[in-house]
Amino acid sequence: MERLPGFRDFYPEPLPHPELWSADARQYIFDKWRGMARRYGFREYDGPPLEALELFTTKSGEEIVGQLYNFTDKGGREISLRPEMTPTLARMVAAYERGYKKPLKWFALPQLFRYERQQKGRLREHFQFNADILGERHPAADAELIALLIDTLRSFGLTEQDFVIRLSSRNAWQDFFRDHHGDAAQEYAFYQIIDKLERETPEQSDEKLKGAGLSLEEVSAFIELGKPTAELEAILQNLAARGLSDYVKIDYHVIRGLAYYTGVVFEAFDRKGEFRAIAGGGRYDNLVKLISGGKVDLPALGFGMGDVVLLELLKARALLPRFDAALDAFCLIEDEALRNESLKLIHDLRAAGLVVDYSLTPAKSDKQFKRAQELKARHTIRLDRMPTGELTLKVKNLKTREENVVPVAEAAARLCESQG
Repeated sequence: MERLPGFRDFYPEPLPHPELWSADARQYIFDKWRGMARRYGFREYDGPPLEALELFTTKSGEEIVGQLYNFTDKGGREISLRPEMTPTLARMVAAYERGYKKPLKWFALPQLFRYERQQKGRLREHFQFNADILGERHPAADAELIALLIDTLRSFGLTEQDFVIRLSSRNAWQDFFRDHHGDAAQEYAFYQIIDKLERETPEQSDEKLKGAGLSLEEVSAFIELGKPTAELEAILQNLAARGLSDYVKIDYHVIRGLAYYTGVVFEAFDRKGEFRAIAGGGRYDNLVKLISGGKVDLPALGFGMGDVVLLELLKARALLPRFDAALDAFCLIEDEALRNESLKLIHDLRAAGLVVDYSLTPAKSDKQFKRAQELKARHTIRLDRMPTGELTLKVKNLKTREENVVPVAEAAARLCESQG
């Protein structure tokens, strides 16, 4: 029995095969994502992995159905596994936004599903860091979100030599399109052409642009000039004040393909150009209004960062730590008459926050010691009973081979002390 194509199994380290996915690496990424979001004052939310199909077709049109895992459930409802988190967020916020002070700064770590062709950096499922700010139109919110993205990537050890945030604006492209008398009916199609400029030949792009009443020469000149709009200039100054200028640049190649973006958009790329976009996002000021049927109108912006490309980048830059699930102590039970007392000791040490293991069944001393080494235990501990009936504890540091006898009551303190 094999897993479905495009999905992943996550195994504990050490991995028995280099092609397997690491559960420890996944947790490491989650911890970094959560830690930085909370430093920035973002609060975590979540929603169901199944949603009404209408939630996604309302946002993206019927054409998205071909990319979804959708079906009719036993109640006759048309539903889908979530392909992205933003529509769920918009639905949730529209329902209860009055119960929260604005702006909202929320984040989530959803697993997302898309039925599409697998390729490097893209599977049929992935985990994603979503961070969004709702209820604020000022460019300071855009700068705050981009700073969070930069600092999250820096928390993994990546530097300005490794990645750059390419900053752009739908408003700038909208002004360009209208200043050049583009056909209003072709405006969204124009955005799609710009989104594919770096993936298609100049000849293909020029032909498509001419169909929209423009030329590749005009578009290329606008991109080359790279003049920031007032809103982009405000964001650049905000980021400069934080000392983050080296991580961001104006690049009008970026426009983001999704139709719901309304203003500033951005993408994070590795400097060497070896991978797909690491993250991307922007403003979607009309989405909450659309999802709520016009009942709630809140400006919003956000980004998503997937785990697949990020993990590939961290591996390529040798920035993943060693995932040694080391024990603080392995308890040797050499005298079965002391098993109950040993179990009590183990339970007390675990309650004190220490990682402790032992042999579940009786085993020879050398076999237990070998197991302690396999599990990379820092110490072995062993209870002995004195002739007086008093229990003592022998603690052995497996790195220095030093062994000490300590009172049982001091076991946790001694192990924590040596751990530090």
